Amino acid sequence: MSSHRKRLMLLRHAKAEWSEGVPDHERPLSSRGHADAPLIGRWMVDNDAVPDLILCSSALRARQTCTWVCKELGDKAPTPRLEDGLYAARPAEILALINRVPSTVTSLLVIAHLPGVQDLAMRLASVESDEDAVMDLATDYPTAGLTVLQHPHEWADLDARDTDVTDFVVRRATASRRG
Repeated sequence: MSSHRKRLMLLRHAKAEWSEGVPDHERPLSSRGHADAPLIGRWMVDNDAVPDLILCSSALRARQTCTWVCKELGDKAPTPRLEDGLYAARPAEILALINRVPSTVTSLLVIAHLPGVQDLAMRLASVESDEDAVMDLATDYPTAGLTVLQHPHEWADLDARDTDVTDFVVRRATASRRG
C-alpha cells in the first residue's frame, strides 16, 4: 500500500450462537465463530494489513471476534475502541464514526453487523474496485467476512463511491475429514 493511501477494513463478526432467552446484544460466538475469527487476524498479519485503530461494536459476538483477531495480531494489535453506535448501525451511522477517525490513522478495522457493513461496502465501492470482490460481497457477506478498501482521502472526506475494494476475504476453519 502506498504511503498516501489509507486502508479501511469492514468485518462482519464471526458466527454467533442463537439461544432462547438471550438478548441479541449478548449473543456469544458459536464454536464455529471461535474457530473462524482468528483466521481473519492471521490473514491481516500475512497480508501486511494490521490496523492502526479498531472500532468494534459493543455486542458480545463482535467483542469476542475482536479478541480473537487481536490475539492473532499479537504485539501489533491496537487497543480496540468499543462503539455502542456500531450495534445495529445503518451505513450512514457507521460512516459517521469513520469520518471522525483521526487523519493520523492509516489503517482502520471496523467490526460490526449486517446489513450495515455490507451496505456500507457497496456504498463506498468505486468503479475502480476489484469486480470479483465486489460481486462476492454483494452476493453473500457471511460471518467473519472482511472487505478491504483503499482510498487516498482523509477519513472525514469519505462519502460514496470513493474507495477501491481490493479484497473480500472469507476464511473458514474446516474439520479434518476425508471425502
